[in-house]
Amino acid sequence: MKQINVAQVIEGSKFNSFHLTVLLWCIFLILFDGYDLVVYGAVIPTLSQEWGTSPGILGLIGSLTLVGGLIGSLICGIVADKVGRKKVIIACVAIFGSFTLLTGLAKGPVDFAIYRFLAGLGLGGIPPLLVVLTSEYSPKPIKNMMVGIMFSGYSIGGILVSLFGMKVIPELGWEWMFFIGAIPLLAIPFLIKSLPESLYYYVEKGDYEKAKGIVARLNPSYVPHDADRFIMNLSTSGVPVVKLFENRRGRSTIMFWIACFMGLLMVYGLGTWLPQLMIKAGYPLNSSLLFLCCLNIGAIVGSVCGGWLADRIGSKRVLISYFSIGAVCLLLLGFKPGSFFLYVLVAIAGAATIGSQNLNNAYIPMFYPTQIKSTALGWALGIGRFGAIVGPTIGGLLIEWELPIYINFLSFAIPAFIAAISISLVQNKYNSTMNLELSSPKRYQKII
Repeated sequence: MKQINVAQVIEGSKFNSFHLTVLLWCIFLILFDGYDLVVYGAVIPTLSQEWGTSPGILGLIGSLTLVGGLIGSLICGIVADKVGRKKVIIACVAIFGSFTLLTGLAKGPVDFAIYRFLAGLGLGGIPPLLVVLTSEYSPKPIKNMMVGIMFSGYSIGGILVSLFGMKVIPELGWEWMFFIGAIPLLAIPFLIKSLPESLYYYVEKGDYEKAKGIVARLNPSYVPHDADRFIMNLSTSGVPVVKLFENRRGRSTIMFWIACFMGLLMVYGLGTWLPQLMIKAGYPLNSSLLFLCCLNIGAIVGSVCGGWLADRIGSKRVLISYFSIGAVCLLLLGFKPGSFFLYVLVAIAGAATIGSQNLNNAYIPMFYPTQIKSTALGWALGIGRFGAIVGPTIGGLLIEWELPIYINFLSFAIPAFIAAISISLVQNKYNSTMNLELSSPKRYQKII
């Protein structure tokens, strides 16, 4: 008979084909989430001409999509902790894929907005679940880096929008940008077959045979026996959201929420309006899409390098530095530097804004106990979606008011400074490791 500690098995495992399967599926799905983030910004100039819709209304449509994302993020995190990550991920893919396809068939701003809102319900639920699944199946020495690599798919999606947009929009029309975004619908049968469920979920629900199968894939030397026992630290029942504030985690929870609000305001604001801001500054459409491409290339480098650094010096230090650097770069962009420095600053801004948010997404689930990881990240990103809603609206108003270019970028630099301050106030001494020591008498060890 063996006594198997689930966390120790995962964290002590060596990277193998099983980890790679999880990572590649998560990269594939987050790629299309990133694609959807940027695709609206790429088609805005065309929609504005075709439908004669004002920038303010187009900004509101972008925000409406994110209202759906807010609802999806808040609900899906809690549901996934109850019914499993895999089922909810597949349901979200079906929802966002179907309504993204319908978006390409929209005939006007009203049905376009409705389809975007409904697609947002699925899109909002996917990122927190992919972060948690990647984090749960990452060996401890490379946990941050794996999440950073996974989130590089987000920026690859943005780059694909830029590259496709320069060719597809002029030749096939804006509709085909959304048809491409619905490709994940074709992957659903393969997801059902090969995407693994959370090992923690199997153990908690008593599905021991499937749990043994995953342990064997994580550790090829493991030989299952009927008498094997799984050990997992679980808390007693209660309201998951309330538990985010237990064991002195309240201040840190609020700080994570503020940082996510500011981070997603920048990500969605710049992702939606950067091409249009650059057009207003005098750059042609193709050049503006190249800036979007640069932003996302920087985000990939920032996510991967930041994850590597976070595994060595800690997420908190890296995040404070990243958000601060991002704020400075956004301020400098407002002064229209020469072409070379302009592209460099845009790339660094992508690394330090989108990259920072990606690293924050990895930091949050590591801060909380296993049984509320999805809830913690789901609610942080859910609150952050209010920032995502505000970002496109702010961008639309900035365009409509025709303010000086430096005011436009200052509006996105201020949130970066606020995010840096918020992360600096997170109390690492009360993270999930400390919580095991501070746990109340109600806490118990579940042995199967």
